[in-house]
Amino acid sequence: MILEEILTSHMWVFYTLIPCLLIDGVAHLPAPQNLSVQSTNMKHLLTWSPVTMAGEVIHYSVEYQGEYESLYMSHIWIPSSSCSPTEVPECDVTDDITATVPYNLRVRATLGSQTSAWSTLKPPFNRNSTILTPPGMEVTKDGFHLVIKLEDLGPQFEFLVTYWKREPGAKEHVKIMRSRGIPVHLETMKPGAVYCVKAQTLVKAIGRSSTFSPTECVKVQEETLPLALALFAFIGFMLILVVVPLSIWKMGRLLQYSCCPAVVLPDTLDLAQPREQVCCPAMDAQSCSLTLPDWPAQCSRPLPGIKAAATSSSLF
Repeated sequence: MILEEILTSHMWVFYTLIPCLLIDGVAHLPAPQNLSVQSTNMKHLLTWSPVTMAGEVIHYSVEYQGEYESLYMSHIWIPSSSCSPTEVPECDVTDDITATVPYNLRVRATLGSQTSAWSTLKPPFNRNSTILTPPGMEVTKDGFHLVIKLEDLGPQFEFLVTYWKREPGAKEHVKIMRSRGIPVHLETMKPGAVYCVKAQTLVKAIGRSSTFSPTECVKVQEETLPLALALFAFIGFMLILVVVPLSIWKMGRLLQYSCCPAVVLPDTLDLAQPREQVCCPAMDAQSCSLTLPDWPAQCSRPLPGIKAAATSSSLF
């Protein structure tokens, strides 16, 4: 009898609690399951298995709790800045994870006024477990300049770039740089040589680095064409130095002869030339007044013109 009364009292308590459970939405919606974080190159994505209800749209709320919130803020939970609420079974918590400490993450489902229980990620997530991949890179040559363009992964990333001239005993050169998606000059290359480049990702915030990217090489052409061009340019320059002044001088001479020609008197009219008297036996010394330069000392036969002139002068 006593046992029957005990069972009856327990059943009464159970039936009394059923309406409360139905009113409180926690028991109606199943909690999200299989929480995990996929983290690559400091991008953190929280995922979970979706809660399905026929013909209904389920919303999810995501909250996080870092070391500071746990130790100094009485274990409070902070809603995620990017997905509270969200309809998809994933949440980008990259902006919420700001320190290299363990973070607790939890998710619950909501349908109208009904809510599920919280599901918490186990174990807590630390961003130092992110997977770092080698950077995408493009190695080119600009004339004799070795140029590299690296993938832009964000402000937290640096890149260790190693390059060398491919030859026996070549020394590797190392540069640490940040990438803004713009080409960067590495070195001036020698003609006919092959240069190789590889790179890896560095994140100082977590003290880790990726593996090296596949090696890429470029070859520089010989200088045969530039040397030939330089030789032709030198020859052309020398020809200009010679031909242009000579042409100017020649044109000046032509202009001088065209505008101001030089008048040259015949020797017979040039008074500056020394003269000698022409010896004419048929004429006396006074009548023989015409002189010619370089005339022979004796003339056996006077010129017709001279004889005519002498005759004319004797008439007077």
